[in-house]
Amino acid sequence: MKHSLSFAVALLIAAGASAQPLVYDEENTGREYELKHFTEPAELPVIRQLPDALEGVQSFADWRRRRAEIGSLIQHYGLGKKPMVEPGQVKARLQGDSLLVVDVAVGDSVLTLTSLIRYPKTGTPPYALMIGADFITLPHQLFEGRPIATLNYNSWQVNDYSHIRKNRHVRGQFPFDRLYPQLKDNGAYIEWAWGLSRILDGLQQLGTEVTKIDMHRIGITGCSYAGKMALYCGAFDERVALTIAQEPGGGGAAAWRASQPMNDVENLDRTDYHWSLESQRTHFGGEKVYQLPYDQHELCAMVCPRALLLLGNPDWKWLADSAMQVSADAAQKVWERFGIADRFACDIVGGHGHCQLPQSQYPIVQSFIDRFLVGNAAVEE
Repeated sequence: MKHSLSFAVALLIAAGASAQPLVYDEENTGREYELKHFTEPAELPVIRQLPDALEGVQSFADWRRRRAEIGSLIQHYGLGKKPMVEPGQVKARLQGDSLLVVDVAVGDSVLTLTSLIRYPKTGTPPYALMIGADFITLPHQLFEGRPIATLNYNSWQVNDYSHIRKNRHVRGQFPFDRLYPQLKDNGAYIEWAWGLSRILDGLQQLGTEVTKIDMHRIGITGCSYAGKMALYCGAFDERVALTIAQEPGGGGAAAWRASQPMNDVENLDRTDYHWSLESQRTHFGGEKVYQLPYDQHELCAMVCPRALLLLGNPDWKWLADSAMQVSADAAQKVWERFGIADRFACDIVGGHGHCQLPQSQYPIVQSFIDRFLVGNAAVEE
């Protein structure tokens, strides 16, 4: 990292002045606290209310441990494992001035990720970077005149499935599986999060002088299936300073316990199991959802103390936005506990198409972009 302590302090002041970090230099600062032993699903207790995200947390110092515990539960019971990658397994380069190429080697297999960095026409490097989970659906006006680079993370290079391509390949036949055949039962969410982390590894390895990107000001956003993707990517990598999950629906921010009794929404029984472990439906479908040892408010809370903005659209019933509101109300208590409630927001507004941000939501999105990406950099109107 090239930034001095004075820069970090300035960024804290710009973002609302709190002693809690805005972002970290590591993918997972609590790795040593990850759980090693798990209760069999049938033996888990019934929990009718949302589990306590702050269980055992007395101070902010405890949050690193608790966050790692939550991440372990989500991986074990819901998604599959996000494997650790050592620095020596990653080789990054820039082709030309802006094509980022990241090779990840596991044994004799190599997975290659490519993403084009689009630099802004204003400001001076190093630039903040907004990453689109497949694409950025937020209106371009929100980035105009701001020193923010953009990059689309091509998730198909890790797990070739999206609602756009409609590819439904058999588990075990995706690019990720060539590296980790023992993890073929993984869901796409955790594999996509793994891939995003390798993009950040590449940027970090090359350094600011080469990439012109400020690793302290990285954001990720996406909508619908990609809103879920963005949320998992931000939750499972602490180098992401700002996560904006647009209309993420069931499997994203909506609480499974709240959506289970609803009709015609994406709940735990009706979601696409390409994205999760197939065993999640077997172990926690129907009334067994109340034995799930976590819920989606804790996925959201994993982003804390970094910034998270959830955007909803109640006109699309399938999204189960009332269940997302349940999650948001519970997750907000985590940011509140640490005196940084202004780093989290949930805004649900109707009267617009799916993934078409209405102008009424521009101000809150712009506020989060300016505070947590632009930071102390000048904003040109």
